[in-house]
Amino acid sequence: MPTLISIQKAVNNFKALIEDSIKEGGEDAKQAMIRSSRPILNLHEAVKSELRKAGVAKDFIFPPLNSRTPELKLAGSRKQKNQDVCIVPNHKKAEEILQEGLLQDVVDEFGEKFTERTIAINIRSQISSIQKNFDTLYERTTSEAINLHDRCPKMCMGEVYMIAVPEYDDKAIRQSKVVFKKISQALVLKYIKSFQAINNRKGIEKNFYKYEKVCLLIVDFSKRPAKIYNTNEELIKDGLIPKDSTVDISELSWSRFVPELLKTYSERFGK
Repeated sequence: MPTLISIQKAVNNFKALIEDSIKEGGEDAKQAMIRSSRPILNLHEAVKSELRKAGVAKDFIFPPLNSRTPELKLAGSRKQKNQDVCIVPNHKKAEEILQEGLLQDVVDEFGEKFTERTIAINIRSQISSIQKNFDTLYERTTSEAINLHDRCPKMCMGEVYMIAVPEYDDKAIRQSKVVFKKISQALVLKYIKSFQAINNRKGIEKNFYKYEKVCLLIVDFSKRPAKIYNTNEELIKDGLIPKDSTVDISELSWSRFVPELLKTYSERFGK
């Protein structure tokens, strides 16, 4: 039976891989480690493990547990793209040749009905240059949802986005040192508000930029083991958000991600 991995174990593994690479070879080694996908694949496995714990049959999960292939290359209205984790439907594939737009004459091996009934989950992380890269990464996040929802409005999509708070210091990395920047409460609030804005898509007629469920993983990698924040109280206690903050991280918590994503799918398509 495939080994399941907890989210705590996943972020601990992520931390070890990143920090070992920094100490061994600075920025170049860190970038090589990220390009290898080894750190982020731990989060992929944690997502797949949660799906199994929630009762999803292993044969419906792609890529399978403890494997990085095959990823499903799904077609939206603008592009075809490999999806990080998918739950496929009990529905036959039906190859289609797309008829319009940028994908005109492109072969879609799955077909619109199969695609619409597939749950697609994107998994991303940002551990340094978090402020500098925010706009680009946020636009990329919303564009993925728009692409698939525009073609398949009923489709259920999930997003797991992990940020390091405090973030790793770029200058120190270049010197092969693991150092963390000072925490910016404004930046943490910005991320929470921004991902709240694309969370919990309920209807199917609009808001294509939203996801049916988003998980914002706020992780303090300066602690050992790495600390995952699940509540406002935890964030306030460690000084990540102000005491009078009105944001609510609970809607974006790991514990609610898989159950609420599957619940929305069941409401649209049945179990």
